[in-house]
Amino acid sequence: MTDDGTAAVRDVVVAFFATFVSGPECIERAERLRGLCLPGAIIVSGSTPPVVEDIESFLAPRLALLTGGGLSEFREWPEEGRIDVHGDLAHWFGPYAKQGRRDGVAFEGRGAKSIQLVRTPAGWRISAVAWSDDPADRARGTLER
Repeated sequence: MTDDGTAAVRDVVVAFFATFVSGPECIERAERLRGLCLPGAIIVSGSTPPVVEDIESFLAPRLALLTGGGLSEFREWPEEGRIDVHGDLAHWFGPYAKQGRRDGVAFEGRGAKSIQLVRTPAGWRISAVAWSDDPADRARGTLER
């Protein structure tokens, strides 16, 4: 069986989610994510109205939360998703979960993410991400800025 890149796509997806973990090496993980995104990659929140950001405007407020002390024990992880690969294009779609403490109060949440990737000479790179938190979690604002 020929390697279609599914394992490498999964590695990029895992690295994307690993960026959003509080504690040591948060800045280093964010730098890795920057390297895994194509120039001009967009991140879209499925809120009403949708918020479209580049990687820097997306990361800045989240890094402030993850390193500022008000958010602790936070992590976000993909659950079983679907990877489709067609030549040099790939897509991961699936649910995700998150948990942590904000100002000392425990919370957890769920949602769905869609991550589009393109194969480059340097490997798979993210071209776009879209996500939507579950409605009850949006109402609580578990990790919105």
